[in-house]
Amino acid sequence: MPCLNLSTNVSLEGVDTSSILKEATSTVAKLIGKPEAYVMIVLKGSVPIAFGGTEQPAAYGELVSIGGLTPDVNKKLSAAISAILETKLSVPKSRFFLKFYDTKASSNLCLLIAFFLIV
Repeated sequence: MPCLNLSTNVSLEGVDTSSILKEATSTVAKLIGKPEAYVMIVLKGSVPIAFGGTEQPAAYGELVSIGGLTPDVNKKLSAAISAILETKLSVPKSRFFLKFYDTKASSNLCLLIAFFLIV
């Protein structure tokens, strides 16, 4: 289950966050090769962020996935997600940082099983 956490110092008030969530979900699913039904996107706005010593629009993201991440995929994901943030939130591509975590299924299988048993 890929999960993309995005934080930005841009206010989300009056922003169509649904379109951002839908586009990010579709992009992550397509590039990682997982069904959209398993992709989670978390978007937080108005987070205090300084990038390069200024508080101009910026964003930080972390993407966690059990498999599917490679250097080539990561490069494509960075470009695609930064394009979404630039188009929808006016965050310049040069002021976005995305960190990747490719976890192993065996180490997280128990956590996923526990999650689904609780729900």
